Amino acid sequence: MQNTITEIKNSLEAANSRIQEAEERISEVEDRLVEITDAEQKRERLKTNEESLRELWDNVKRTNICIIRMPEGEREKGTEKICKEITAENFTNMGKEPFIQIQEAQQVPYKINPRRNTPRHIIIKLTKIKDKEKILKAAREKKQVTYKGTPIRLLADFSAETLQSRREWHDILNVMKGQNLQPRLLYPARLSFRYEGEIKTFSDKQKLREFSNTNPALQQILKELL
Repeated sequence: MQNTITEIKNSLEAANSRIQEAEERISEVEDRLVEITDAEQKRERLKTNEESLRELWDNVKRTNICIIRMPEGEREKGTEKICKEITAENFTNMGKEPFIQIQEAQQVPYKINPRRNTPRHIIIKLTKIKDKEKILKAAREKKQVTYKGTPIRLLADFSAETLQSRREWHDILNVMKGQNLQPRLLYPARLSFRYEGEIKTFSDKQKLREFSNTNPALQQILKELL
């Protein structure tokens, strides 16, 4: 009887020891899960903050136009005069309308870098978004904008992150144009196209990939791009 009681006690102690070890392992796993959850929440908060900052920066730039390749020697005239000359040279119909008001302008970078061969950009902030859209639309229709015969470019001004997002749509836009899907790049970096009679809009490639996975024909068109 004494031996049996001893065996039972030993078994209970061993079971209790295993339970304690299991509880410690469970506690360690729970602590690890808490750490992982906290890390994921921090990443999500960081991502949200980055997106908010990007959106804020793009809103600040919403009425901006970037003039690229403007000859350095012409900048002393003042940005307003330069804009009038660009308008008169390229957009004759627009020249008949009341002059578009400029809120401010600056050169980027502020100082000339002797190691930089290309001219600095001019950033112009207009007072109205519709004026910016009107100018950029006219520039797209003309295709080749010049200043005193020198080719220049007029572009929307975006944050570096948004510019990268827009560049990532480039190959997809070209393929969709070839398939007559009427793709467009919407502000600030959303892809829009017509598919099966409906307008589809996507903010990133992941959402487009998920949609194409449910549409074999579209998936075939984009198979090497997503």
